[in-house]
Amino acid sequence: MATRPKYLSGKYVFIISLLVLGLSVVLVYSIGLSFDKRLGTKIYTALSLIASCLFLFMTYGLYTGIGLIDDFPKFKHFKRGHFFEHITPEKYEMPQIDTGDGIAGLFLSVILWIAMTILCLVMLLFLEIFFWFSLFVLITLLYWVFFRAMRMVFRKSKDTQKDLGLSLLYASIYTFLYVGWLYGVVYLYEFWLVQ
Repeated sequence: MATRPKYLSGKYVFIISLLVLGLSVVLVYSIGLSFDKRLGTKIYTALSLIASCLFLFMTYGLYTGIGLIDDFPKFKHFKRGHFFEHITPEKYEMPQIDTGDGIAGLFLSVILWIAMTILCLVMLLFLEIFFWFSLFVLITLLYWVFFRAMRMVFRKSKDTQKDLGLSLLYASIYTFLYVGWLYGVVYLYEFWLVQ
């Protein structure tokens, strides 16, 4: 009798990966407080923790035959490019206001100063909204890349199910591909600093 394939939710896998990343940061930070290490050593430690967790997760998933389900919400009704199309640098000119001298000019300057302060506060609110929207887009992109990468790995789970050697081989290859280049970047950065 054939076994039914097991499926993991994409959201669940992404949340677990964020927890592993957060745990790695906290662990490296706490190790860094107790030891006097270079930045490169701390990054290598964090990458080793992440690579170990990724390797174990992929080995387990490949050995048990896990698949992934894409359950991230779709944004099909989202319109692109229509928010700020009327504001271009060529159309916008800074207004020039001559307040004049005397008491009327002083009052007008104070009123304009208050108006510009309110405008700056409103612009800061828009900047905050832009920041949170950018963070949302970044997390969505990371989820998509991570989900696609893990789905590509777990496509091999039909071949590697109940075969520990093949599961270890595929997990080590994909771990090297996904994390190995980061070791290279850190090594080149340290090499560049020495020069």
